[in-house]
Amino acid sequence: RLLKMEEFFPESFRLDLKDERNAFFELCKEEQIWICKPSCSNQGRGIFLLKNPAAVNTLQAKLHSTEENLLNKRVPYKAPQARIVQRYIHQPLLLEGKKFDVRSYLLIACTAPYVLFFAQGYVRLTCVNYDAASDDLTVHLTNQYVQKKNSLYSQLKDETVWRMEHFNSYVNEKFRKTNGLPKDWVFTVFTKRMQQIMLQCFLAAKHKLDRKLGYFDLIGCDFLIDENFKVWLLEMNANPALHTNCKVLRDIIPTVVYESL
Repeated sequence: RLLKMEEFFPESFRLDLKDERNAFFELCKEEQIWICKPSCSNQGRGIFLLKNPAAVNTLQAKLHSTEENLLNKRVPYKAPQARIVQRYIHQPLLLEGKKFDVRSYLLIACTAPYVLFFAQGYVRLTCVNYDAASDDLTVHLTNQYVQKKNSLYSQLKDETVWRMEHFNSYVNEKFRKTNGLPKDWVFTVFTKRMQQIMLQCFLAAKHKLDRKLGYFDLIGCDFLIDENFKVWLLEMNANPALHTNCKVLRDIIPTVVYESL
C-alpha cells in the first residue's frame, strides 16, 4: 500500500520554485514554527528556524532582493542555493526529556536489476532538554556536528547516541503500557514503517538512478517520532556521516560500511 505524502512527510515547500515559494508565504501568516534548510547539504549547515511572521517577512524580503539583483544583472549568474521550508513538528516524543531522531540506512546495492537492503542505525539525542521556544539550534537539531557546538557535548557525547536495542527496551519500559503499544514496537511497527517509507521514496526516484553495472548508493534516512507515536520522515541523505566519535558509533558505523561493501 502506498502512503499519501502527508501521512509521513511534514508539509514542505521548495523556495527555489516560484509557485511553491508564493504558496508558503501566503500560508505562513500566523505564529507557527518552520524549519528552513538547504536542499543539498549536510551536518546541519545553513539550517535555521522561522518562529514568527517577522522572521518569515525578513526571509521573503531577502529572497525578493536576491531575485531583483539577478534580474538586473545581464551576466551569467550562479543561482542561489536551493532551500526548502518544512513544518516543524513541535511535539516530538522525548527520551529523558530530550529530543531525538533515528538514523537508519537504505542501501541501493544495484540498479540493474534493482536490489535494496535496509539496515537499522541508531538514535541521536540532543545534549539538553527540549524546549520548543528555545533559540538554541542544539535543542532542535540532533546531528553530532551540531551537538558538538554545545558546551556540554564533550562530557555527554556517549549519551547522545543510543543503540536501537537500548531504544527498544526504553520504549517497552516507559511507553508500552501507557500508550498501548505492542511489545518491541521499535523492532516491529516502527521498523516496518521505516521500510515502507524508504521503499516508497525509492519507487518515486528510481527512474533517476543510473541503471548500470556497479552503481550503488548508501542513503541515510532520518525519522522522527511524535508524542502520538506517528513516524515522520525528515530527510534522506545521499552522503550520510560515517564518523565514529562516540562508543556506539564505533560499533555501528564500521559494520554498516563493511556490510555495504
